[in-house]
Amino acid sequence: MSNIGSTSLRAKKRNSNPMQSFDSLPAPLRSWLHEAVLPWSPKSARRIWDRAVSKGKGTHGALMALQNAEIRTLARDKERLVL
Repeated sequence: MSNIGSTSLRAKKRNSNPMQSFDSLPAPLRSWLHEAVLPWSPKSARRIWDRAVSKGKGTHGALMALQNAEIRTLARDKERLVL
């Protein structure tokens, strides 16, 4: 078993160095990823973060957007996760 968590969601291939991508993220985003239930890629999380910030939501709004995205993703998960 690999270290991606218990999920039925499809894994995706990565072409970049995820650790280097992670290190370049803003500190609040790195902290959120550390606490996230799902194994988000830095690229996916950064996309959500940038979209929220570009809409003027700021750090708190971007973190809420990430939380909402995680809730929606968990709802799509076919397995029941114990949180």
